[in-house]
Order: sequence, then structure tokens, then C-alpha cells
Amino acid sequence: MHTTVDDVHTLDELRQFIHKTLCAKENLLVHQFKMTEVRLTRGNVPCGLQFCLRGPRNVRLAAIWVADQNVVYLYDASGTRYAKLRLTNGNR
Repeated sequence: MHTTVDDVHTLDELRQFIHKTLCAKENLLVHQFKMTEVRLTRGNVPCGLQFCLRGPRNVRLAAIWVADQNVVYLYDASGTRYAKLRLTNGNR
């Protein structure tokens, strides 16, 4: 699945979008599960963010935002990538 996302304009909107999208994948309630975030660097230069959502029953969902390509990769509980989303608006 490769689609574009038009309604994400800021980093906070990106966080909210990813949180909702990961929760929807496993039918989790957004307000009950927190998402963590880690900055990714190449050398000493920031190049993206990794998001992780831990749910019940050891469910772990993840997303990676690649800053220079403005693309989000989404991973399900088995670690398999299930979506690649191109963001059409800037988030930096």
C-alpha cells in the first residue's frame, strides 16, 4: 500500500496522525495507549523519527518517518511493513 497524505502539516500533526493510524491497525483506543518517539540520526545529523506504540498482550506497533523523503513506513505487530505513506506537506 502506497498512498499520499495531504492533511499533515506540522510535527505535532504527524505524531497525532501516526498515533491514530497505529491504534486503528489493532483497534486500540487512542487515549489508553501512549506512543514513544526516538530521533534517528545519520552521523550526527537528524534524519527521521521512530515511533512505537505498545498495546495489550505484548502488541508492539511501529512507524518510521524518513525526513528527507517525507515518507512514513508503518509496521504491524509481527514487524511486517504494511504501509508506506508519502506526506505531501512539509513537517520539518
